[in-house]
Amino acid sequence: MNFFEHQDRARRKTNHLILLLMLAVLSLVAITTFLFAAFVYFGQEHTSANAGETLGVWQGIMQALSFETFLWIALGVSSVVALGSLFRFFQLRAGGKTIAEAMGGRLLSGNTADADERKILNVVEEMAIASGTAVPPVYLIEDDAINAFAAGYHPQDAVIGITRGCIHALSRDELQGVIAHEFSHIFHGDMRINMRLISLLHGILVIGLIGEFLMRTAGNRSVRRSSKDSSPVAILALGLGLLVIGYSGIFFGNLIKAAVSRQREFLADASAVQFTRNPEGIAGALKKIGGSSHGSQLQNEHAAEFSHMYFGQGVKSFFTLMATHPPLEDRIKRIQPNWNGEFAQATYIRSKTSVDDSGAMGFSEGATAVNNASTGTAIDIDETLNQIAQPTQPQVAYARKRIAEIPILLKEAAQEPFSARGLVFGLLLDRNREMRNQQLVLLSEQLPAADIHNLNEIITTAADIDASLRLPLIELCLSALKQLSTNQQQAFISCLNVLISADNKVSLMEWAIYRIVLHNTLIQNKHVRNRNLQDMQTEVQLLLSLLAYAGARSEEDASLAFAQAQAILNFSTITLLPRTSIKLAEADKALEQLNLTKPLQKPQLLKALSQCILHDGEVTITEAELFRAIADSLDCPIPPLIAKVSN
Repeated sequence: MNFFEHQDRARRKTNHLILLLMLAVLSLVAITTFLFAAFVYFGQEHTSANAGETLGVWQGIMQALSFETFLWIALGVSSVVALGSLFRFFQLRAGGKTIAEAMGGRLLSGNTADADERKILNVVEEMAIASGTAVPPVYLIEDDAINAFAAGYHPQDAVIGITRGCIHALSRDELQGVIAHEFSHIFHGDMRINMRLISLLHGILVIGLIGEFLMRTAGNRSVRRSSKDSSPVAILALGLGLLVIGYSGIFFGNLIKAAVSRQREFLADASAVQFTRNPEGIAGALKKIGGSSHGSQLQNEHAAEFSHMYFGQGVKSFFTLMATHPPLEDRIKRIQPNWNGEFAQATYIRSKTSVDDSGAMGFSEGATAVNNASTGTAIDIDETLNQIAQPTQPQVAYARKRIAEIPILLKEAAQEPFSARGLVFGLLLDRNREMRNQQLVLLSEQLPAADIHNLNEIITTAADIDASLRLPLIELCLSALKQLSTNQQQAFISCLNVLISADNKVSLMEWAIYRIVLHNTLIQNKHVRNRNLQDMQTEVQLLLSLLAYAGARSEEDASLAFAQAQAILNFSTITLLPRTSIKLAEADKALEQLNLTKPLQKPQLLKALSQCILHDGEVTITEAELFRAIADSLDCPIPPLIAKVSN
């Protein structure tokens, strides 16, 4: 199953999940209606007016029911659940950082001097760049348990949370396995399911919380009122009923949550093995959880609410059906069928004061593949698309190599929001010195003089960086840029527009950088992806024309590239647009529409787009950046294209 199939399955599973929870709510409505009728029946004199005989309890309760009563109760219960879910949804709308902060997480600075923190940041950075996605923020949970999680609605707002125990107890290979597991959750749509589960279950929980409130109210009133006042008893009974209903709903909701989570954990484990090509890594981490006195159980008041998001079982479960994770033994045997059943001892050791990453990951084969990338071997685009969210060893080694080539000044600048802005400013400066000076003058009109002074060295260094390092550098700094406030983001975007429009034209390189930065830093409304590609041929025509001209040496080359891409889609009515009619502002709008394409139709679109840059057997850096920007805007993380790259 590839990335797009996982995305489609996650979308359908989300719909099934909502249906199951709707059935749970309907069950709550039925139970509430019955209890209300019983409350009415026992709260009044229930004798037959005609015969004077006492009615049977069941018959009396049924007579107390009416269709109108049922509708009002259904409306009330559904409203409470909906409002409770919406309330929790808005609490979590900022994405994964809300979960991490609720768990007591501390955002790790990329400039940390702590060797343990630097180690985990290095692993996350390498995997993100190898995957072709922004580096997610990493939060450290001060807990000795061995655990981790990925949280967020989309890759753009995703964060990684990891415990201190996980960093201290696991080797680098084992940490890599854990992080690969979490990246699988990010790419395959599991995070979105998990976040929705939190909101939906909170709505059901609210009914129980109302019951608790009514019971406390009844208790307080019974102390103050006389013994003849029976109203506290009635309130107490109603509160108890709601309490039972609410927590019954939570019980069944947790069953659904556990069932969904267990299956996704097996898939994430398998993806981690495929990602790292090292079963010992993730298997070793699971064995150490089993052999650790701390295990994976977290000590936090929110641990149970987020239990389905963790790498390991985060809270105790007395029933197998309620466990959000499969047993450790089952997970290990899926990875290593010949496992002898013995767990590994988890020794908690702090790293030395420095980290040597020269041999990070130990991918000797990958390093060789990177060195051989200059031989001119053609890129297999089908293989590249299959590697979305599943990068290979050469791509991980490529990422590590590129990170090592970035100057220390820029690497450190990429870790802080203020200095990260300077990196992007520098990347947008023109190669022409006269135009560059003009851009700097315009930038000085947008920023305080002190900011210009402090950012000057970063801007000038970034402006002269090797073109092949632009994408890795952008991916490194996106996490820091997300930390800008709304006003700071607006000011930052305004500066980008000033730099880009200084020469009254927009180059493809400028547009690519601008698209990647905007798509990954601004929180955007995501719409349902159910449009057919066949219905968006105008948008496809524009993007194919844009890419066809990007690497073409002549009009004939562009026509050939367009024709080859057109044949892949079998769109016979579209033709190559004139170069002068292509507006990048229109391309922005086209991407917004094409991002609504059904997941299973995106591979064909990406294959056609890639054909435009591969038709001549060579990928320029500008073409690679442009393709990455378009794929990124379609929420498809493209791994690095390892092949002959020319300027």
